[in-house]
Amino acid sequence: MKEDLVLPAAREAAADTPPEPLLEVSGLVKHFPVKGGFPIKRTVGAVQAVDGLDLTVHAGESFGLVGESGCGKSTTGRLITRLLEPTGGTITYRGRDISHATRKQLAPIRSEIQMIFQDPYSSLNPRQTVGKIISGPMEINGIDPEGGREKRVRELLEIVGLNPEHYNRFPHEFSGGQRQRIGVARALALEPKLIVADEPVSALDVSIQAQVVNLLQKVQKELGIAFLFIAHDLAVVRHFSQRVAVMYLGKIIEVGDRDSIYTRPRHPYTHALLSAVPEVTLTEGEAPRRERIRLAGDVPSPISPPSGCRFRTRCWKAQDRCATEEPPLVRLAGNRDGHLTACHFPEEPTTGARAEDIVLDPALTALEEEQGG
Repeated sequence: MKEDLVLPAAREAAADTPPEPLLEVSGLVKHFPVKGGFPIKRTVGAVQAVDGLDLTVHAGESFGLVGESGCGKSTTGRLITRLLEPTGGTITYRGRDISHATRKQLAPIRSEIQMIFQDPYSSLNPRQTVGKIISGPMEINGIDPEGGREKRVRELLEIVGLNPEHYNRFPHEFSGGQRQRIGVARALALEPKLIVADEPVSALDVSIQAQVVNLLQKVQKELGIAFLFIAHDLAVVRHFSQRVAVMYLGKIIEVGDRDSIYTRPRHPYTHALLSAVPEVTLTEGEAPRRERIRLAGDVPSPISPPSGCRFRTRCWKAQDRCATEEPPLVRLAGNRDGHLTACHFPEEPTTGARAEDIVLDPALTALEEEQGG
């Protein structure tokens, strides 16, 4: 009887226990040297692609990383997969520091971290058949699945929605969407625990994007693989990811669960990003009006980023403190657990329409006034 009373409580406690961290990144830095002057090899500066980045991905979780082009998203993905060597910081995978691990030290876990690349046209070797491309990782890691590698490759092709008979075809015989499915099959070949998907649908037609995203979502749920999903398309990230981090100029400026980021953002940059998503008018009535924000200028150069808060040069709430003191990534009052924001003067947690639109671009303001007149 006692066991019957204890077991439900134990199950409830286990359900409340947060999932185990699979990947932890702390203070990650990657600077690319800029050469110039005389002699040419002299280093005159550095591109601060990633500059002090912190994130955690739990086992079986889909974690989204969004931001403008050039903010350091893809560099972050390549650092985590150790295709690039970090300048500083730590990358911990399953409790083991792999930040500066050698090739020999990485060998036992290399199969557990795989990557899906952005361009399905250049990421596949045109001289190899599909069978060779997918079985290659198994050969390199000395894996001999039951029934042989060819049988396993045909199974993987079926999993990703391709005909197993395509085993002997070459990449040029496939469309972009089919090539990306081959890339997904290659990533699954070693049964990884973490897949870094670097903008896996941005090079595809819109009609094909949903098919590939749904395939990744199916794979993630059925096989329990954790995903770091890198993208600039906010709608795709919202559909796929459970938690989302917003990146700007080499730093994460806001992170939280999907609902809180998309409906209760606090950082001004996140507000600006969400306001840029096209509105859809409902057929049965008008959609609720959302806030409208138009920023001026481009993202500052990562060679010489602004002091303090990096978004201050384009922010309508910037004050003197923003130039002298970098805001920490912390939980603000009123935020849910796990929702962190790096801002001295955060916005209200809503995306509803403002009393007055924020339009910082003077050219756009002049054009609208001219059209209105």
